[in-house]
Amino acid sequence: MPQPIRAATRPRKATTQKADPGPQPSVGFPPIACRDARVLLLGTLPGIASLARKQYYAQPQNSFWPILATLLGFDPALSYAQRVGQLSIHGIALWDVCRSGVRPGSLDSALQRASIQPNDFASFLCSHPALRVVAFNGRTAESLFRSLVVPALPASVATLPTLTLPSTSPAYASMRFAEKLARWRVLLDWLA
Repeated sequence: MPQPIRAATRPRKATTQKADPGPQPSVGFPPIACRDARVLLLGTLPGIASLARKQYYAQPQNSFWPILATLLGFDPALSYAQRVGQLSIHGIALWDVCRSGVRPGSLDSALQRASIQPNDFASFLCSHPALRVVAFNGRTAESLFRSLVVPALPASVATLPTLTLPSTSPAYASMRFAEKLARWRVLLDWLA
C-alpha cells in the first residue's frame, strides 16, 4: 500500500533556552521589636500568604494571632498594625530564625537547609538587653536556631533561656487550639 505523501517541513531553528535558576529564596521580614521587649518569639520563615500580604502569620488558619489575642486580651480582628502594636505594648518582639531560604510552598519541612541564611541575632540580642527568654513557634524554629545561630552568638547572649511552644501552623493539626493555647500560656510568666 502506497504511503501518503507528506509535506516537506522546514528544519526547526535551534532555540536557546535560559537555564532554569531553580527556586528562588524567600526573604523574611525585619523584626518587630521595641527596645524594652522581654520575650522574643521566633518562627522559621514567612509562608506564601504572609509574604504576599507582607505580614507575619497572615495565613487565615494559623492560630498565632488568635492565641496571642486571647493571652494578651485584645481583639484578633484588629488591623495588622494594631495587633503588632499590642505585641510591643506587652513587651513581645517577633522575628524569624531565617533571613532567607528556599522553601517551595509554606511547610517548614520543605525548607532546603543548605539555602538558609539566618538573621543577625548577635546584634539583635545585644541591642535588646531587657529580653528574658527566646520562645520558638514550633520545633523547626528551635532546631534551626540551635544549629545555625547559637554557635555564632557571643557568650553574653547565648545563655538566654528558651521555650519551645507548639507550632501555630495549621499543618500541626494533631494538637487542637485549646491545647496550643494552654501551652502558650507560659509566655505570661515571662511577661509579668
